[in-house]
Amino acid sequence: MKLFNADNHTKSDRHKKIYAFYTLAYTVVDFSAALFFIVGSLLFFHGSTTYIATWLFLIGSIFFGLRPTTTLLRELAYIRAGDYKDVQTS
Repeated sequence: MKLFNADNHTKSDRHKKIYAFYTLAYTVVDFSAALFFIVGSLLFFHGSTTYIATWLFLIGSIFFGLRPTTTLLRELAYIRAGDYKDVQTS
């Protein structure tokens, strides 16, 4: 099995379920990051809410860092679901 291969999600029904779960997780993380940045941006318009805006930017940044983490976790789940002895990285 080749890592980060677009066809990995079609290998079995289990792979399809893994793909669906991690696609949903990725979308939630992506949407949350955008929401934190938008709300944080709006809060920067008022001096009294700058502190919370800064925290929302930090949280949004963490969520953007979770995006590639989610993809990596999906690939590791594929390996656990299949025969990992033939894993290829290139």
